[in-house]
Amino acid sequence: MSPEEWTYLVVLLISIPIGFLFKKAGPGLKRWGAAAVGLGLTLFTCGPHTLHSLITILGTWALIQAQPCSCHALALAWTFSYLLFFRALSLLGLPTPTPFTNAVQLLLTLKLVSLASEVQDLHLAQRKEMASGFSKGPSLGLLPDVPSLMETLSYSYCYVGIMTGPFFRYRTYLDWLEQPFPGAVPSLRPLLRRAWPAPLFGLLFLLSSHLFPLEAVREDAFYARPLPARLFYMIPVFFAFRMRFYVAWIAAECGCIAAGFGAYPVAAKARAGGGPTLQCPPPSSPENAASLEYDYETIRNIDCYGTDFCVRVREGMRHWNKTVQWWLAQYIYKSAPAHSYVLRSAWTMLLSAYWHGLHPGYYLSFLTIPLCLAAEGQLESALRGRLSPQGQKVWNCVHWFLKMRAYDYMCMGFVLLSLGDTLRYWASVYFCIHVLALVALGLGLALGGGSPSRRKRASQGTSLAPEKLREE
Repeated sequence: MSPEEWTYLVVLLISIPIGFLFKKAGPGLKRWGAAAVGLGLTLFTCGPHTLHSLITILGTWALIQAQPCSCHALALAWTFSYLLFFRALSLLGLPTPTPFTNAVQLLLTLKLVSLASEVQDLHLAQRKEMASGFSKGPSLGLLPDVPSLMETLSYSYCYVGIMTGPFFRYRTYLDWLEQPFPGAVPSLRPLLRRAWPAPLFGLLFLLSSHLFPLEAVREDAFYARPLPARLFYMIPVFFAFRMRFYVAWIAAECGCIAAGFGAYPVAAKARAGGGPTLQCPPPSSPENAASLEYDYETIRNIDCYGTDFCVRVREGMRHWNKTVQWWLAQYIYKSAPAHSYVLRSAWTMLLSAYWHGLHPGYYLSFLTIPLCLAAEGQLESALRGRLSPQGQKVWNCVHWFLKMRAYDYMCMGFVLLSLGDTLRYWASVYFCIHVLALVALGLGLALGGGSPSRRKRASQGTSLAPEKLREE
């Protein structure tokens, strides 16, 4: 592990006992104490580069105050434009930010765009209320008022997920501050249930990254290996990549669980990133609060089982980095300048690559996903519905195997980063996933795949295991 990875791990681990300290605190101590811890961590890891996050916050807050009815689009344009300036600092002869500054900036971008959207929704709801002449009750997920500058700063620098996620909305943050009877919200048992696989994943990461180092792919000697060895190597590279993020995201979720952050009654049917989808009345007493069943779906960032064992490329995206996937779906996909699923996905993947950075490997990897989505959709709708139940089970197994190989292949661009290294590796395996996806797409089109009825039939029953087994 690099010194940076050790720092991330330490930050994640210390957030767990800190969470227990804040869990039962009052709203004021939660707000300002969590912000003080987050700002302290930012100053410690980023130093003077903390100024970038402050400029981004102040710029977004100014846009919200100036144009509340259209601040979402303005905040998106502002924060994404600042990301470009932020990443071009070395080209401008300015000091290059630390990797920790980049991590803070990435999560801050998501939070500020979401905040602007929530304020815009509040403003539009108030205008409709004024036009109708009568007052409605509180709407699900709507803010009570526009946050002040200090409230915006406290949300932005809250230590929860400040470097690794999970992403959370301002409404989720407010619900944590105002959580009724926080002592009745379970933390220790859910934390232990969530944390138990992390040590195993950590050992598997250390072992796989030691036996199959990424740097080997950059050496000339690697390309003297036979084709099967080159093809195989992307499997353990992606395995190590997954194990690394599984540990980080599970630890980040545990920090939230320790603080009771993102806990809602199961009846609220909360979604990762978005929060509750059903209105639930707050408990009226500690006994009533203790009788409720809670979950932490709002801050659940990774479904390890779903990522590894779901059948389709499309499903794999939903199980990975779930809170960020919700953000992309809510704020990018829905407003994409296209109507088809594949084109909207391409637009979303393009902006996701830009959010991650300017390295060509990000774009090569992310923009391969829409091709895979189109190929699996066409071929599945053309063929799967014609198979017998036993044939569909075989199809699912083959589909799962190819899905994993597609993600192995795309991961190489994500970790190699440079244009030359990525294309060199992909060329050494004859661009096999691109070729296979194009062949599958052509075959699906030739067989008439893509009709709505066929897509509906083909999408049924694609799980390899019962839903109840997907918890871990």
